[in-house]
Amino acid sequence: MTLPPELLAFLSRANTLMQQLEATLPPALPAVDWTATAFRWHSHQGRGGLVAVGAPHCLALDTLAGVEAQKAQLLRNTRQFVQGRSANNVLLTGARGTGKSSLVKALLPEFAAQGLRLVEVDKQHLAELTQILDCLAPRPERFILFCDDLSFEEGDDAYKALKSALDGGLSRRADNVLVYATSNRRHLMPERMADNLGQRAADGEIHPAETVEEKVSLSERFGLWLSFYPFDQDTYLAAVGVWLATFQVPLDEAAQRAALLWSLTRGARSGRVAWQFACDWAGRTAVERLQG
Repeated sequence: MTLPPELLAFLSRANTLMQQLEATLPPALPAVDWTATAFRWHSHQGRGGLVAVGAPHCLALDTLAGVEAQKAQLLRNTRQFVQGRSANNVLLTGARGTGKSSLVKALLPEFAAQGLRLVEVDKQHLAELTQILDCLAPRPERFILFCDDLSFEEGDDAYKALKSALDGGLSRRADNVLVYATSNRRHLMPERMADNLGQRAADGEIHPAETVEEKVSLSERFGLWLSFYPFDQDTYLAAVGVWLATFQVPLDEAAQRAALLWSLTRGARSGRVAWQFACDWAGRTAVERLQG
């Protein structure tokens, strides 16, 4: 049967249009590799899925100095979680470079054999937490949703999805999923002098107390708060010694002097600064170390 020329022309145009539309669609994500221990939630144009991380960046727990108390509490909470006992979502806040993110990532090699898995979720994907939980809830593994460097600005509604995920909303919270978040802000949202109840209401706010409650309610949904503080000199040098030992370089008097000078030039003492110094010092030749 021969089709009329007008119909053939219409079908040709329709085929061209379909090809153009298909070109704009995001590619389908591969099937989830559940043998992996770390994942990243990838989303494009509303289509999201778990993508395995082939070689996750994880540090050994014993290389993280100066955070022993925080480390002990996080290990205890995570151990309860992987053993199927009750455990809390965790918020790690405080000074930059003190090991908040590294401590969370160091849990993976420690507990992976017991079924722990790490899923990194960026802030812009928090609105898709329901999809993520639906994907993870049927699995036998224990998942930590890792939200790194988390904070929200005024008018940012992404925190509402996180609040729902932390407390479960209308749906029951998934038993095999916890949220571990790091932030430099204790309450995750900006706070202003106008929030002080002793001040007059700003911008015509009739109930300023409710505004304050809204800002702190997110952080309060984390059952465990871990605070990190700037290192003192002894703690900083101890961290330097640990990192130099990984390079098989001693923390002698020359290294200590150079490490203190390095921290002065950086204007901070932290685990990150200690690591950066150790990389520099271990990479120098013996002659270069003598030259300072």
